Amino acid sequence: MAGTEDARRPPALPWTVRLQFAALSLAHRPDGSVRRLLFSLGDLHAAARPRPDASGVRSADVTVDASRGLWARVFSPSSAADAPVPVVVYFHGGGFVLFTAASRPYDAFCRRLCHGLGAVVVSVNYRLAPKHRFPAAYDDGVDVLRYLDTNGLPADLAVPVDLSRCFLAGDSAGGNITHHVAQRWSEMTTTASPTSLRLSGVILIQPFFGGEERTEAEVTLDKVGPSLSMVVTDAYWREFLPEGATRNHPAARVCGERVELAEAFPPAMVVVGGFDLLKGWQTRYVEALRGKGNPVRVVEYPNAIHGFHAFPEIADSGKLVEDIKLFVDERRPTKS
Repeated sequence: MAGTEDARRPPALPWTVRLQFAALSLAHRPDGSVRRLLFSLGDLHAAARPRPDASGVRSADVTVDASRGLWARVFSPSSAADAPVPVVVYFHGGGFVLFTAASRPYDAFCRRLCHGLGAVVVSVNYRLAPKHRFPAAYDDGVDVLRYLDTNGLPADLAVPVDLSRCFLAGDSAGGNITHHVAQRWSEMTTTASPTSLRLSGVILIQPFFGGEERTEAEVTLDKVGPSLSMVVTDAYWREFLPEGATRNHPAARVCGERVELAEAFPPAMVVVGGFDLLKGWQTRYVEALRGKGNPVRVVEYPNAIHGFHAFPEIADSGKLVEDIKLFVDERRPTKS
C-alpha cells in the first residue's frame, strides 16, 4: 500500500476520469447528501442488448419481483462453451443510494467481467436507500439467489451454466452487500436444506465497511482522492442504516471478534486500493475472516483510488478482471 508520506499526493488520472468524478462531486451537497435531480441527469442508462456486442456479450433483463421493482441484468457470452460456465452475481456500488444495474459504468463493467471471465454475470438491481433502508438491499440479494435457485437462468442463454459454481461479487456498497448476502445464504444452505445454487467464492472490490471511530486511512486520505470523502461516506450510512443507528451497527462494522461467520461461508477475494480511505476497514475485515479460519486472498493495487475498477482507461481496471479470473478459475470442480 502507499505509505503515509505518499498518501497526500493523489495519483495521476486521465482527464476523462477526473471529469466524471468532478460531475459526481457536484451531485453532492456540502454535508455529503445527494442532489438527486442533478445526479439523475448525469446517471445515463444503457439498454440491454439481446444481440452480441463486439466482444461477443449479450444481455437481457429478468424480473425477479415486479411488486418491488426487483430485477437483474443477465450478461452471457455468445459462444458455446465446452462445459457449463460459472455464474457471478454482481452487486453495484454507490453507497446504497446511487446507481442501478443499467447505469452505464456498471453495464460496461459487467460486460467486461462476462467477456474476461467467460462466465454469466447477473447484475442485481436492488432497492436503494433512503426510501429502502437496511435490510432491503440484503433481502433483495438473497431473493435473487432464491429466484436463480428455483427458476435458473433464461433458457435462451447461448451457454450452459453451473449454479453449483456461483460467485458473489460487488464493489463498495456492493461489496458490503456481497458479504451479508453470502453470510445469510451460507446459514440457509445446509445438508438439511440443500440448494442447487452453491457459493464457490465471494469477491469484494473495495468493500464499504465502517464504524464510529476513524481509521488512520480515513484521516490521512480524506479528500485526497477525487472519489470519496468522510463527509460523503457518513451521509451514505445515515441514509442506509436504521434511523438513529450509529456506524457501529453490524451492517457497517464488519470486523473484530463479534463478526458472525457461517461454517459454509465461501473463500474470499478482497480488493484493496492504496488511495482508498476505506482500506483500514477492509484490512480489519480481512483480519476478521482470517481469525475465523476462512480463506482470504487480498489483492492490492497501491495506486488505486476508490472506484478505479469502473474506468477501463485505468490500467489496474484491466488487471482486476485478470485477477478475478484467476480466483474464479482456481475454484473449478476437480475431476473425479
